[in-house]
Amino acid sequence: MSNLKAIKRENLTTGSTNRLRADGFIPAILYGGNNPNQNISISKKEISNIINSDTFLSKVLEIEVDGKKEKVIPRDVSYHVISEEPIHIDFMRIVSGKKIILEIPVKFINHPDSPGLKRGGVLNIVRRKVELKCPAETIPDEIVVDLAGTDIGTSIKISSVKLPANVIPTITDRDFVVATVAAPTVIKEPEKPAEETPSEGAEGETQVEGADATAKDGEAAKKDDKLKEAAVEKKTEDKKTTDKKPADKK
Repeated sequence: MSNLKAIKRENLTTGSTNRLRADGFIPAILYGGNNPNQNISISKKEISNIINSDTFLSKVLEIEVDGKKEKVIPRDVSYHVISEEPIHIDFMRIVSGKKIILEIPVKFINHPDSPGLKRGGVLNIVRRKVELKCPAETIPDEIVVDLAGTDIGTSIKISSVKLPANVIPTITDRDFVVATVAAPTVIKEPEKPAEETPSEGAEGETQVEGADATAKDGEAAKKDDKLKEAAVEKKTEDKKTTDKKPADKK
């Protein structure tokens, strides 16, 4: 259990709170139980090693204020929108005999001992946290799921998970799934379409078409040549007729 020292906050103005943050402290509030709410501050350096853990909001801590120690549990953390630094924490006192509803993280162990995972199966995590109703005295840090012996197709339900005494899920109307060992997913690359090779017939047809086109072009050229020759001959004849002098009259 982590032990934290807190300082009372007497001045609650915005300026005082900003100065606290600038000096490396996080404003906080302590509430719950029979005692009145208490405004406190925690050293950011002292709490930095646990505040970013997955178990922080389900972890029992001991806070000391003016020499008096109390068991508490963090219930909420506010963060700065730009720097993402913690700027306020809510701590709730733990009262003996009371039950608390918490989201407890799930931890999976013995991956190498799972036949399904050994054969290429995939661990499909359905719930990374499970909401539990816990006695204040026995709050688990995490739920442990043993993967030893799990094969492909195995569904790990909450009923197969060992929970501490008097700790029960808040969902009671069904035996919900925490994780499954799924078959391996194989992504096949799309097959490349076979390259089309022109058949001999097609090639022959192409050649014939080309030959026909060439023949037609040749015939057209010959026809043009003949027309040109005829035009030249006619022009020559016309010139001879024009150049012939008329006979002398006697």
